[in-house]
Amino acid sequence: MRTTTSNLHLASLMALTAALAGCGGATDNHSSAPPPPPPASAPIALHFVQPTENVLEPGASEPLAANVAVNGSAAPNGTVATFTVSPAAAATLSPVAPTTVAGVASSTLTVSSLPPSATFQVSATATSSANTAGDSLTYYVRPTHKNLQVLVPAYFSASGTSSPWATLTSGAASYPDVQITAVASASDGVLTATSKADSDLLKAIQDFKAVAGTTNKVIGYVATSGSGGSRSVADVKATIDNYIRLYPDQLDGFFLDGMATDSARLAYFQDIYNYVKALASGMSKAATPPNAPTVIGNPGTYPVAAYAGVADTLVTYAGNAAAYQAVDPQPASTWVYAKDNTAQGMLVHTASTCTDMQSAVKHANRPRLNTGLVYATNLAVGASWSSLPTYWPQLLGTVDALNTQRPLPMC
Repeated sequence: MRTTTSNLHLASLMALTAALAGCGGATDNHSSAPPPPPPASAPIALHFVQPTENVLEPGASEPLAANVAVNGSAAPNGTVATFTVSPAAAATLSPVAPTTVAGVASSTLTVSSLPPSATFQVSATATSSANTAGDSLTYYVRPTHKNLQVLVPAYFSASGTSSPWATLTSGAASYPDVQITAVASASDGVLTATSKADSDLLKAIQDFKAVAGTTNKVIGYVATSGSGGSRSVADVKATIDNYIRLYPDQLDGFFLDGMATDSARLAYFQDIYNYVKALASGMSKAATPPNAPTVIGNPGTYPVAAYAGVADTLVTYAGNAAAYQAVDPQPASTWVYAKDNTAQGMLVHTASTCTDMQSAVKHANRPRLNTGLVYATNLAVGASWSSLPTYWPQLLGTVDALNTQRPLPMC
């Protein structure tokens, strides 16, 4: 049987087609495998590790640092992190887009001339493949820091050479650069027309204020409440008048104990504040026009913001030293940053050791606490203010060291 040329050509084409199919050369779209997926985006994380404080002063510079991680490990050197400020006029950043070194991107923040109580935000972002991570901080601006002062609840007896008043006065002489405000208590802060002067207290006040080279103050303790509830405004004003009658030309102001924290009694304390500020005679020379008597209010915790207008200083903490470490005006009471640090005070008891005292004073001195009048004692609740602390000289030395930026005294 003979094979034609056309038959041979057809057979060759069929064989070639079969061979190509066996080698995977077919292009049937229904049977081909899907294309491989793109590489997965690397997960990235960013969070600020500096600053430790978010309360600054106008013109202050603050280091910023953010940790950047990719796939759970430090980002490769050179990874860009972008820092921004909102509103932009609040501060400058240098550099704006730092690159990471060992997983850390660093910049420097410089605050503009902002008014007290201003706030602004700083944000940072970094990108890896299609993923972006970021973090943000809120900053508060406070007035320029003033030196710490000591506020002493001097409710102890003034009689005898061993009186705590004598120790108070000798301490003032040893640390003339530390301003001390002593709160003198006569008749537990309730004086009437029949009350008589305590001659020992009068001499103690005179000796304390006579310490050379000091600007120390003495203010009178006034109770605004008693066993029967709130005292009337008339009774409080009478106590103030009788302090002036019994201790003429000696007092620099008044300490209003039992101050409320809500707005219900705001008008009550506004009336008393206005009355004290209008006093023109009977006060010490330092408290007469053009100066005005000092008013310190003691709510013992953060009151509503309006109370900052009815006292020159508010005692925003009175209590146990251990609990004081957890005290924080943020986020509920950031109004404190509108005032000087001397507009806030603290009275801490049960600071059992000198080290406990130093921890409390350092906590008060933090920009975040913004507290300028301090006191700590080892005495416990019930007799907290019955004497000076055993570490009285170290308390004054600690305040002096913080004010002059020297090492704290040994405990």
